[in-house]
Amino acid sequence: MSTRTLLHALAASGLLFQARAPGTDRGYDPLAVAAGRPAVQDLMVVDAARRREVPLRVYLPADGSAAPVVLFSHGLGGSRETSAYLGTHWALRGYVAVFLQHPESDDAVWREAPAGQRRAALRKAAGPTQFLRRVEDVPAVLDQLERWSRAHGHALAGRLDVGRAGMSGHSFGAVTTQAVSGQRAAWMFTDSRIRAAIVMSPSAPRRGNPRRAFGEVRIPWLLMTGTRDRAPIGDVDMESRLAVFPALPAGAKYELVLDGAEHSAFTDRALPGDSAQRKPNHHRAILAISTAFWDAWLRRDPAARAWLDGEGPRSVLDRADRWQRK
Repeated sequence: MSTRTLLHALAASGLLFQARAPGTDRGYDPLAVAAGRPAVQDLMVVDAARRREVPLRVYLPADGSAAPVVLFSHGLGGSRETSAYLGTHWALRGYVAVFLQHPESDDAVWREAPAGQRRAALRKAAGPTQFLRRVEDVPAVLDQLERWSRAHGHALAGRLDVGRAGMSGHSFGAVTTQAVSGQRAAWMFTDSRIRAAIVMSPSAPRRGNPRRAFGEVRIPWLLMTGTRDRAPIGDVDMESRLAVFPALPAGAKYELVLDGAEHSAFTDRALPGDSAQRKPNHHRAILAISTAFWDAWLRRDPAARAWLDGEGPRSVLDRADRWQRK
């Protein structure tokens, strides 16, 4: 039974939890999920050519057929366990959610450093060497996912449609996502298997014209940031966050700016330096709009596209949140 058939059956039986906002089109609801939790697999990609191991956490939908794959790259000091709320929801919506852990810019950086040296260790890990290693992790993981999908008896055999892959990430993971999905300075890293990208806490390059960097992005991009989205490491300001959307070409480009959202709004927990209490609606809005984006551009679902391009996003946002598309 397909995920869509299962959802319809559960809805008819009254067993489907539905988190609808007033005014949402009842023909399409990106927040509706089946009860329960997805299966979770922790795996390891061994990239022999680079002598590098990349841990993964894979959230699997209940439907056993091949499903689109969405990758997630954590921020500086994170891990494959970061932002589990995203992996859980996306898997319950029928996606194989693959959360990468990037060695040498993951949580080991600060866990293994003396307390007084953690900030310096994180700054060092945010440099160009780790950026290059991160962007090279992405095709290595996609290659391995393709092999596992064909491997008889593997837990992921027949489960992955890598030809419909989405890329996403937060903070340093957003920089990683930008690089592998069309940013000009990183064209050598662009992977054609990536069909759409969600960039949480985007940033423009420190030097050069943003239009030159982003003016030829060819796939759908969804940018997400907040009015207080300043990173504790990296000194990225709001001007840099908001410079990306105007530089993108028209056509399937979207931007969400959550009112009052700090850098940690896209993660599971607060970060050092947070000064305000989280708004309960932020995660709900992130889940709804990200899901509609994946449905529209990986599944080519016309109902999701109509929701995304119509009044759907406003139905899950607070009045002061900003939403635009082109």
